[in-house]
Amino acid sequence: MKQNNDFLGTEPIGKLLWKLSIPAIAAQIINLLYNLVDRVYIGHMPGDGALALTGVGVCMPIIMIVSAFAALVSNGGAPRASMAMGKGDNDEAEHILSNSFSLQLVISAILTVVLLLFNRPLLLAFGASENTIAYATSYMNIYAIGTVFVQLTLGMNAFITAQGFAKTGMLSVLIGAVCNIILDPLFIYGFDMGVRGAAVATVISQAISAVWVLGFLTGKKTVIRIRRKYLKMRADIVFPGMALGLAPFIMQASESVIVVCFNASLLKYGGDVAVGAMTILSSAMQFSMLPMQGLGQGAQPISSYNFGAKNAARVKKTFRLLLVYTVAYAVTIWALLMLFPEMFAMIFTEDAALIAYTKSALRIYCAAMGIFGIQMACQFTFISIGNAGASIAVAVMRKFVLLLPLIYIMPHLMEDKTRAVYMAEPVADILAVIFTMILFAVQFKKAMRKLEDKD
Repeated sequence: MKQNNDFLGTEPIGKLLWKLSIPAIAAQIINLLYNLVDRVYIGHMPGDGALALTGVGVCMPIIMIVSAFAALVSNGGAPRASMAMGKGDNDEAEHILSNSFSLQLVISAILTVVLLLFNRPLLLAFGASENTIAYATSYMNIYAIGTVFVQLTLGMNAFITAQGFAKTGMLSVLIGAVCNIILDPLFIYGFDMGVRGAAVATVISQAISAVWVLGFLTGKKTVIRIRRKYLKMRADIVFPGMALGLAPFIMQASESVIVVCFNASLLKYGGDVAVGAMTILSSAMQFSMLPMQGLGQGAQPISSYNFGAKNAARVKKTFRLLLVYTVAYAVTIWALLMLFPEMFAMIFTEDAALIAYTKSALRIYCAAMGIFGIQMACQFTFISIGNAGASIAVAVMRKFVLLLPLIYIMPHLMEDKTRAVYMAEPVADILAVIFTMILFAVQFKKAMRKLEDKD
């Protein structure tokens, strides 16, 4: 029986936010397991585990780009679909969903061809050395074949969550993650495939998730579904969605550029051990950020639906609660990282030298995480209310205006060059949060006043 999502405009916001956020947080954490589990198993391979871990770590920028293209489509399309449903226009919402599906198929085909043809030069440019390039290409050659499954799982799942079906969205990634956990040791150790086995396990698991997601979005339990008659792409649907999704795309795609710059600078000043530590640092940062992203994703359908329904009071309250929860979490995880950095390092490697190196680097790299909840709450709210310009400005400021130059500037300001490279992250974060707070104070007030006037 077809469902409805009127509860997004009627249920108490506090209860609703947790109802949607907890499955979204779980889904975010589970989703990271695809790559996290690979790295844990690979890092503990006997003999060459440390080098193999570094090689697979160099693949992360490319994997981030693949995920970023999924975000370009889904994080622009899903909020707009929620707004359409808030206005009571489910037909328009299905146009957006179906066009987004078609666009992701086109992007997947292009990405697959590019990755299969150019992955070796890309990996060398992204920080692979002669010692690690063999591991990196072995993993990437296979992972590239599964690009379409990654796109559909990450991209289309956002439309499930956007309708308020957070538990179903969580199940979408849980199914794939469980498969990955089971298949990884089988292919890596049982079939003695090493890093190639990790890639095969990931592709199979993502394919299973993609089948589940598409099965739901074409079935009877969804509010809006993918329809054949709406698959032909329309410029007035595709381009506004891509404009709104551009900020998440920049955030994720630029992360790959940032990792490249970090790896290049660290290889220059600290060698393979510094690049290996960066693999662990970026993994710890990703894992720590996921609950905040889950909170933002849980808040998105509430904010977008009520923005479409012109209910400014519920939009404001949703933001206030989101801000409180993200800041409280950010401060808690920051304290844990500062107190027990070696705990995070030991998850990924048994190499004593790499653990010792990572311990001090992690405290520097994550020094400003405590205030990052402000950034996340503001940025997700910008996207939820359709403010593409402000969300893009926030993304560009943090990554390109601040962090990217600081990676190269900081080593000229400190005696310890390697430590200086890591220091670029917290300095950029502090300045970015200040900028975001000022921009949000102006733009959100303006949007709410306009919404109240229309009402």
